[in-house]
Amino acid sequence: MTFDFGKVGVLYGGRSAEREVSLMSGTGVHEALLSKGVDAHLFDTGVKSLADLAAAGFDRVFIALHGRYGEDGTLQGALELLEIPYTGSGPTASAVAMDKVLTKRVWLQVGLPTPAFESLDETSELRTVPDRLGLPLILKPPHEGSTVGITKVVGYSDMKTAYAEAARFDSVVLAEQFVLGREMTIPVLGTGRQARALPVIEIVAPDGNYDYEHKYFSDETRYDCPAELPAALAESMQQIAVDAYRALDCAGWGRADFILDRDNRPWLLEMNTSPGMTSHSLVPMAARAVGMSYADLCLSILSEAALKVRSPARIA
Repeated sequence: MTFDFGKVGVLYGGRSAEREVSLMSGTGVHEALLSKGVDAHLFDTGVKSLADLAAAGFDRVFIALHGRYGEDGTLQGALELLEIPYTGSGPTASAVAMDKVLTKRVWLQVGLPTPAFESLDETSELRTVPDRLGLPLILKPPHEGSTVGITKVVGYSDMKTAYAEAARFDSVVLAEQFVLGREMTIPVLGTGRQARALPVIEIVAPDGNYDYEHKYFSDETRYDCPAELPAALAESMQQIAVDAYRALDCAGWGRADFILDRDNRPWLLEMNTSPGMTSHSLVPMAARAVGMSYADLCLSILSEAALKVRSPARIA
């Protein structure tokens, strides 16, 4: 069966710290779309220019980019100007979700649970941060993903080194209260009132270390999908994921990351608006749990490709 999506570009690669993961995601998506008869073509935004993108003649694009210049609203804005429909969230939602500090401020404003935090820069007095957030705590660059630049701080003397590591990737550093508990994630598909949560996944990494290696390459990490949870708790977390997604005005698809503490209270950590689509990725795993194949998931996401910014000229 051939789907009438026209000429489809799979945007992958890019220039962020997550380029390697994006190359894997894009390759998987491309092969899946080809298997369904879609006229799909790989396009590496880290190698080719916006002029090349404009000249490619794509009728719509699947964004399989992660991190800066692909997931942060910059590319989405360019696609709006080029009038090329695209998968996922629009420029504003992508930019806010990519900024973990802004994301947490939005969630707190609407009453959603997220750990206490502070935004740090080179003028901050690092030694006093644990006095307010407690120990241990987490330091991370707020505009990166895939656990890039993240350090768990267990003592006052760790602050300077942890800050320096995060500051390698960002001009601002997020200090976040460490919540001890089970690591969970919940994918969300759809837009607006049609948004729906997929099953809860629990991530069980060796020694609790869900780093870059264990996230994308190791076979030692265990994923329980659906997670072993009371039904009412799972449903409550799924609703929080959808509420968090809608609060940021996300569209198409996304994935909310949680920590479930020892009292079974869920805490939102971040929202991914262009999640991984590798062999180890979590959205395809949750989709399989409800009977949706990887290829069908890609088709579903592609089917919602659209322009998200309405201008007077476009409306006319």
